[in-house]
Amino acid sequence: MTEEIRIAICDDHRVVTDALRDMFNGVPGFTCVGTAASGSEILFLLQHVAVDILLTDLDMPGMDGFEVLNAIRAKPTGPKVLVLSMHDEAALVKRAMDMDADGYVVKNAGKDELVLAVREVAAGRRYFSGSVADALLGKASVNEAGSQLLGELTEREVEVLAALAEGLGNKEIGERLFISPRTVDTHRTNLMRKLDTHNVAGLVRIAIKAGLVR
Repeated sequence: MTEEIRIAICDDHRVVTDALRDMFNGVPGFTCVGTAASGSEILFLLQHVAVDILLTDLDMPGMDGFEVLNAIRAKPTGPKVLVLSMHDEAALVKRAMDMDADGYVVKNAGKDELVLAVREVAAGRRYFSGSVADALLGKASVNEAGSQLLGELTEREVEVLAALAEGLGNKEIGERLFISPRTVDTHRTNLMRKLDTHNVAGLVRIAIKAGLVR
């Protein structure tokens, strides 16, 4: 690719955006055209600046990285999106993949891997770091081990069960899964009925036994 790859960075930690900006500006063929500290800021920037690749964190106050990705994918054109997160849990990686993220790299990656990831995504290929691939493989084996316990559940019910086991409330689960808290409550009631338990503690024990919580 002869033209420079135009990068924007979104992270609520200024030290992270500054370090990444300086790093990419020091690599031939790359230029950082803007940084943002929140989802709303990056969406505003994208309306005014041409960007090839967006590097975005997931955990941000207000609009998180998943909401940013959802907003970008709702439009016919937009930058490729590379998630850069401290989390490598399989559920988060799978969600990013389902939302058509172009790549997922954990924050402990070195400079060479980050540069490689951006180059791969810019070339139209998806990139997922090694620990992310391991997490996805771990999720596959966990699902197989817990298939008898969770066999009657829908995919969404499994997602709600896993979130409940993480200690999330209805509002937090609704925000993660883009459903209303009332819908979460309905799923929780159905989970108790299907799994023959009468409280959230019972659901958590089943989630642990099925391998949904590590």
